[in-house]
Amino acid sequence: MADHSGRDDRRKVVHGILSEASALLETVRGSDATPVLSAADMIVRALNSTGKVLVFGNGGSAADAEHLAAELVGRFARDRRGWAAVALTADSSVVTALGNDYGFRQVFARQIEALGRPGDIAFAISTSGTSANVIAGFEAAERGGLKCIALTGRDGGPLGRAAHLHLNVPHESTARVQEVHRILLHVICELVERELTA
Repeated sequence: MADHSGRDDRRKVVHGILSEASALLETVRGSDATPVLSAADMIVRALNSTGKVLVFGNGGSAADAEHLAAELVGRFARDRRGWAAVALTADSSVVTALGNDYGFRQVFARQIEALGRPGDIAFAISTSGTSANVIAGFEAAERGGLKCIALTGRDGGPLGRAAHLHLNVPHESTARVQEVHRILLHVICELVERELTA
């Protein structure tokens, strides 16, 4: 007789992860939508004033940064003109040169110093809210007169406290936070497109 106990354990893992993700999404759905709406409004104001969105993060959050930039420069759901957005994670020559010459803590700050202008948005993504190079990016943005949006997990950490606008997914699991981050970024893209293509 075949032993299905291992297969049953794997099914429990699948159902457990999906249940945890669903519960977190329900928690976020039940929270105040104002920060998400405000983030979209800030981006709309910047793009309407020839500003740009500089977006950055590490690891999976770097992938989310590039995803957001791609949706703004390309399109999300509607054909329209491209909007100014740059993922500060995407140029490997710049990132590695800065990391080598100035240290990894400065890889975003130096780019914001070079590219950022008053009226631009610094959009930082961090599941922990404690990434030193992301926080340094906000410090450079503050000096340069940029508006700072933080998308975080856990309790938001010092990054959330440093932001002009803080969007938080209150969970300890990096994976679960990243899953909800992606949905929130899509919501923001939908709101921005609706406003700017109306």
